[in-house]
Amino acid sequence: MAAADPGTFTGRGVPARDPGVPGERTGVGRAHGKAILLGEHAVVYGAPALALPVPQLAVTAGATGRHRAREGEDEVSFTVTGPGSEPVAPPTEGLRRLVAEFKRRTGLAGRLRVEVLVDCAIPQGRGLGSSAACARAAVLALADLFGRGLDAGTVFDLVQASENVAHGRASGIDAVATGADSLVLFRSGIVQELPVALAGGGPVRPHEPAGGHIGGFDGLFVIADSGVSGSTREAVELLRHGFERDAGTRTKFVGRVSDLTDAAAAALADGRPGELGARMTENHELLHEVGLSTDRIDALVGAALASGGLGAKISGGGLGGCMIALAGDPAHAEDVVRSLRDTGAVRTWVVPVGRFARHAG
Repeated sequence: MAAADPGTFTGRGVPARDPGVPGERTGVGRAHGKAILLGEHAVVYGAPALALPVPQLAVTAGATGRHRAREGEDEVSFTVTGPGSEPVAPPTEGLRRLVAEFKRRTGLAGRLRVEVLVDCAIPQGRGLGSSAACARAAVLALADLFGRGLDAGTVFDLVQASENVAHGRASGIDAVATGADSLVLFRSGIVQELPVALAGGGPVRPHEPAGGHIGGFDGLFVIADSGVSGSTREAVELLRHGFERDAGTRTKFVGRVSDLTDAAAAALADGRPGELGARMTENHELLHEVGLSTDRIDALVGAALASGGLGAKISGGGLGGCMIALAGDPAHAEDVVRSLRDTGAVRTWVVPVGRFARHAG
């Protein structure tokens, strides 16, 4: 899980507060992006889901201010910025819920006067966990600022408080994956970390044999931005209405996605990237059938498969956003990236795992 680190916040494009201001200090929190490999939407109905942390998409929050014992209305502001963007005020309803829950859970009585500056490298509206990562980083920054130790469960609950406002009924997988350092299997609120090495800080176990890694899974995940924002809330409602019209559709969808996700987790554990890729593609076909894909996403999925990808699918809420493909080696990953860009992807990210992660960067 991500952890808050003490120090002065100096994120890209976000000025550090003058440390000489009397009575004020800065707390720092960090998180990162995520991509769903299998199980999005079905996870809300109890199916398992697989998520991939994306450490390249980093989020750092700095919380500067103070706490006064006297009562009064809190003065808490949030500003989000990122590479090449001007600072903007994000939708604050969820974040303000987070602050209220933070005070309640930590017993912090009185009035807060805090400015939270979030440096977010995750593009918004792309299904990459920007809202959850910003909330997680903000929670950890507040905890650091006020010297409150938070266990993983409390951090999860606080992020979920914000996510439920932002997206409606949030499954919880984003709240977990934006702080994980391993691939995670999420099932009905229970998290299982899958010990596959990730570039940028994935786990290396003490009992791991020299030169190897648990499961022996090697590959590179290629994420492509379609250039069109998706809406998780809209996609959730679209699917819910469809299920209300035909309850059998829901049972079939959730059952099939559960089977695919379990098979994919087994393929990861056994080091079978070809099977994982096939299950990803099948999951995409199901999401397409229920109306959550788009022509542009479908074209990117087709391009990834045609250029040697082992599997490809939409990733996240749908109705836009990103797709994710699996390549078996760096040469194939380069081919997939080239094909995706030729097909219209506005940007791509490559997340190497297994032995490829050891040589990344």
